[in-house]
Amino acid sequence: MVKIAVAGGSGQVAREVIDTLLATNKHYIAILSRSEASLKDAPSGVRWRVVNYDDQGDLVEALRGTHTLLSFLQLLSDPEGRSQKNLIDAAIAAGVKRFAPSEYGSAGTINMPWWAGKENTREYLRKVNRNKKVLEYILFQPGLFLDYLAFPYKTAKHVDPLQSVFDYYNGRAIVVDGHEDAIMTLTTVGDVAAIVARAVDYEGEWPEIGGIRGNRVTFSQVIQIGEKIRGRPFTVDNAKKEDLESGTLNTSWALEKRHPAVSEEQYAGFGKTVSIGILLSSIKGACDVSDELNQLFPDYSFNKIEDFLTRVWKGKP
Repeated sequence: MVKIAVAGGSGQVAREVIDTLLATNKHYIAILSRSEASLKDAPSGVRWRVVNYDDQGDLVEALRGTHTLLSFLQLLSDPEGRSQKNLIDAAIAAGVKRFAPSEYGSAGTINMPWWAGKENTREYLRKVNRNKKVLEYILFQPGLFLDYLAFPYKTAKHVDPLQSVFDYYNGRAIVVDGHEDAIMTLTTVGDVAAIVARAVDYEGEWPEIGGIRGNRVTFSQVIQIGEKIRGRPFTVDNAKKEDLESGTLNTSWALEKRHPAVSEEQYAGFGKTVSIGILLSSIKGACDVSDELNQLFPDYSFNKIEDFLTRVWKGKP
């Protein structure tokens, strides 16, 4: 049994991981949070610690005795990654052995400005380990949550439904014209949480890149599976690459559902930005994640896209 600290532990993905870790009944878990307002939401069996991410001494004290630190800090409000850099410095000072920064998405971040903070953190981790490894770390990268293809239906306990460029409910999709073979990696939230829990228990050294490949499929395959499950042809909007590069989205629809981490002020035009970013980044290989953790845990059986979505959409209008 080791002590695990979870930074940003009140977030949706964090809570999925915490629940899975608690179910193993193996570890002491401490949640680090900026606010006491979330104390009522603390799962039983964990300790809640309010911290100031700008106070190095406070962070070091909170991390004393921690073996593994998992970060789920929100990056939109801190694109420079200052809070996460402070967390890394404090982890090193406190003698934390392992660290996982706030990732849980694509391998690349090109054309995705809302994830700029990830690149800053990746570079900082390389910097602190440049001369010798002072902090073991892993980048958990599962691609896009497969659960989002169930929108508007909720398929995870904590993670809310979100739209994607594949709209199974309305039978429509957006692709980049001529790039229908672009690769998407789609992994369920449950599978991600299960693999993270296994990685926490893993006694060997973590790989720096922690690819989690639930399903590796092309855009056209995702659409074909949708048409089969929904029993009707999809309407496909073909966006021109040159239009997308210029910031233009000439399609009949775009993402409208606001992520809870995005404020009302931030959301103006955000759906369009995310639509363009997902489309452009996917044709540049950002969503084709590696499979290091599949190889590390070869006995784990991932949810297959067609089976999962068939169960979700059975009997749905």
